[in-house]
Amino acid sequence: MIAIEAEPYPFEFDPAHTALLIIDMQRDFLEPGGFGAMLGNDVSQLRRTIEPNQRLLAAWRDAGLMVMHTREGHRPDLADLPPAKKIRGRSATCIGDAGPMGRILVRGEPGHDIIPELYPAPGEPVIDKPGKGAFFATDLHAILQNGGITRLVVTGVTTEVCVNTTVREANDRGYDCFVPSDCVGSYFPEFQEMGLKMIKAQGGIFGWVGRSEDVIAALKQ
Repeated sequence: MIAIEAEPYPFEFDPAHTALLIIDMQRDFLEPGGFGAMLGNDVSQLRRTIEPNQRLLAAWRDAGLMVMHTREGHRPDLADLPPAKKIRGRSATCIGDAGPMGRILVRGEPGHDIIPELYPAPGEPVIDKPGKGAFFATDLHAILQNGGITRLVVTGVTTEVCVNTTVREANDRGYDCFVPSDCVGSYFPEFQEMGLKMIKAQGGIFGWVGRSEDVIAALKQ
């Protein structure tokens, strides 16, 4: 075990039993011409996470540890899309409609894919999830169990939605989660702050919050 500085108290890092889980770093969410930008969001708030994630990912790969990626999206026939999710927000353009990078949040479309800067390497599992949490309707839990994983370093977007939901799901399944604050992002700075506070509140009710450079330093040990 290696103690990593974190809030609310140091995180016990066990590299052999820890996976890096990168949440939804997809083109439609992060690129200037994507669906997120089309809705009027400031994608620079998410893009600031790319470089820290690149550094952490490179160090993680160098250490030979498990890396996993997720993508939020639906089947092309939309059979896994709840009607309530499709109409939420009363937007003129909905999931499954034509967007700036193909059909919005549909698997196989250009906008659904992961950004080139963090593209999965051969052999790194990609979890295609139909909901906010990475455990819902996916085989993530089985893959982690088969790999002997008990701890997760969770990065990606957005902090208050898919990252928070996944950390909560992981907590209920017995995983310890460390969230590097510089590697997660929200379109809304106030949600970024509160999303991290929720994770580390009440003695770490859902997990730990720290910085990626401390994880990288631990990997070098």
